[in-house]
Amino acid sequence: MVEIRGRRVRIIPPAGARSLIADTTAWRYAPLPLAGPLELVLPRRAYFEYAFLDEKDRPFADPEATETAENPWYPYAAAVRLEGALQPFAGVAELSGKVRRLRIGKRHVVVYEPPRPPRACLLVFDGVAYYRIAKLAHVAERLWRLGRISALRVVFSEPLNRDEDYRFSDELRRHVLREVVPEVTARFGGVALRGLWGASLGGLAALWLGLEHGEVFSRVGAQSAALKAVVGGSDAWRDPEWLLQRYRESAAELDMVALQAGKIEWLLGAARRFAAALADRGTPHEYREYPSGHNWYTWRLGLAEGLEDLFGVDLE
Repeated sequence: MVEIRGRRVRIIPPAGARSLIADTTAWRYAPLPLAGPLELVLPRRAYFEYAFLDEKDRPFADPEATETAENPWYPYAAAVRLEGALQPFAGVAELSGKVRRLRIGKRHVVVYEPPRPPRACLLVFDGVAYYRIAKLAHVAERLWRLGRISALRVVFSEPLNRDEDYRFSDELRRHVLREVVPEVTARFGGVALRGLWGASLGGLAALWLGLEHGEVFSRVGAQSAALKAVVGGSDAWRDPEWLLQRYRESAAELDMVALQAGKIEWLLGAARRFAAALADRGTPHEYREYPSGHNWYTWRLGLAEGLEDLFGVDLE
């Protein structure tokens, strides 16, 4: 059960609840033991997801929740919305552009081609989720129709093994540079500029590839990038921020970076540190925070603004 008073949220655990798992605990990374009701202070207009663990560390939903979160990873998550909670930008209901499904190398790819010849091409990691859940193609087409972004080709790419592909993988680098870029260009034609986009580990991969190959991908969007990562590591909670250090020591440059994070997630500090490094270097960028956690609600909230930050007509 949850009681809301302004920004204060009081969570009353049900029978059998031993720990809270939520946006604030990075879910299973750092469960919060419960000895009774727990009070949290959330950002204004926040959206918050949570659940419980029983004595055997099995997750379960709040039986008195008034809203179930639309979370593909945690189907037992409940949601709390504070007054004035933000709503994602709505894309077009039906796409006018064409959608093609391809197999490039060993990976499945979906290509969205806008109704007019595109000026730019955006390669999106975790492509299936961005196409189906975030409706990125639908959002891009509506922004273009409203005259807010350039016509944008979107290449939705799916990983073979997400944890391996998106952690500084030379195989991903080879696939993107030697297979995806040439194949898409040959089939659909060239564009004036290219960008990368991703969330969480996909955001890490987008930043890494962009910084390593700015001559190919000059614009990068990263939502809640898993910046607590090191070559050979696997602990997204405790690993050092290797990419930040590499950026500080390199001469890598990008035309534009759109960096985003949720105010209720464990990667917020890492995102702020990377944004500060971009500012210190003088790299053109937009850094945005949203009153929510490490989830698709947050990434849907930031999608339209991020696309405008990278491909807005005011950058042409």
